Amino acid sequence: MLNKASTIDAPVESRPAANRVRDVIAANFGTFFEWFDLLVYAMFALTVSKLFFPTGDEQSALLLSLLTFASSFIVRPVGAIVLGIIADKRGRRFALSLAAFLMLFGTATIAVVPTYDRIGLLAPVVLVAGRLLQGFSAGGEFGAANSFLTEQDKKRMAFFGSLQFSASGLAVLTSSLFAYGVNHYLSPEQINAWGWRLPFAFGCLIGPIGLYIRRKVSETPAFEETREVEHSPLRETAQSHKSGVLIGAVIAGAGGLASFMNIYMPTFAINNLGVSKDAAFVSATLSGVVCVAFPMIGGIAADRFGTVRVMRIALVSGMVLILPLFYMLTRAPGPATLIAFQCILSLVFYSFYYSPVGSLLSQLFPASCRTTGVSLAYVIAMTLFGGLTPVVTSLLVKSTGSIMSPAWYVIVVSALALYGLRASRKRVV
Repeated sequence: MLNKASTIDAPVESRPAANRVRDVIAANFGTFFEWFDLLVYAMFALTVSKLFFPTGDEQSALLLSLLTFASSFIVRPVGAIVLGIIADKRGRRFALSLAAFLMLFGTATIAVVPTYDRIGLLAPVVLVAGRLLQGFSAGGEFGAANSFLTEQDKKRMAFFGSLQFSASGLAVLTSSLFAYGVNHYLSPEQINAWGWRLPFAFGCLIGPIGLYIRRKVSETPAFEETREVEHSPLRETAQSHKSGVLIGAVIAGAGGLASFMNIYMPTFAINNLGVSKDAAFVSATLSGVVCVAFPMIGGIAADRFGTVRVMRIALVSGMVLILPLFYMLTRAPGPATLIAFQCILSLVFYSFYYSPVGSLLSQLFPASCRTTGVSLAYVIAMTLFGGLTPVVTSLLVKSTGSIMSPAWYVIVVSALALYGLRASRKRVV
């Protein structure tokens, strides 16, 4: 069993402010790139379903497209273990550069793959391969970037950790703007022919920039203290920190579920509620603005008032609000109710519950196996409650016949997360 002292590193010598700013920008630039490339697929799931899975049944084709989205999360545990070990043994900088390179290669694969009418069954096979490569990269991205950021200043761990969530929010905003622009200004024929590839091409253009600047960052002092010590991060995590992985996974799971449900909501509203594409993408854009600005406030609040306390208040608030929000949206679907739904979820679940989770996860593990432990906890959460969320949401509605069933799913997982927060109190400041 870990105690609080064992998981919080001793003070380290501070680095020049200019270097710290450069390093933080580098870490978050890569995070933006990773999430942008993952999210644009979700934004164009309907188009991809028609081009790569022409089954003759739109619902079945969409389900296959969503399963392809989820496939990247299946390989995430492998990426978390491999890149987590690399980060703990060879350094945060090397792991961050490797993750950026792999994501770039996966994105380029999706950007150029021919559609089903050109190469038949090989088209979805190559598409899935690109998604798997993206998933492998993303599996280690969060843990490496989170360790790198939270090790900048132990007194402001939640703030520095929250920057990664603001970068992810910026990715949501940018991908939503791309989706809105493509769907608004291009005809359906143009979108199907080449328009859907534009955001992936943009990802290919910015990827090399992220890769370049990540190669220039300084290693964290916390890692430098463990560099000369022979250790096995995976064995250490498995032998001494299994409970930390499980607690972290449950806590992160609720945030991941609510966040991915919010990301999927434009597609859900278009497909199930009859909301127009323009209205759905405008709502996603406004939600993205909230996700950029407010996670930093959530991080500051967690540093000031306590990580567990801030996360618990936000989680309970989200549990209370989710049913009325779903009821409002499903009974009166439209631009106003969709915007209210998405922005409130972005504020409560994402900005004040989810953004401090990086600090909480870092405090569950010592520096010697921090990235491995954080990556495993995070990737378990994302595999079970993140990438499968669109699929589970669709299946719940289809099997129960109730448009409200996803709200109850959020409440059940949130209740488990409340128990996880209770269990983490002795380890986290």
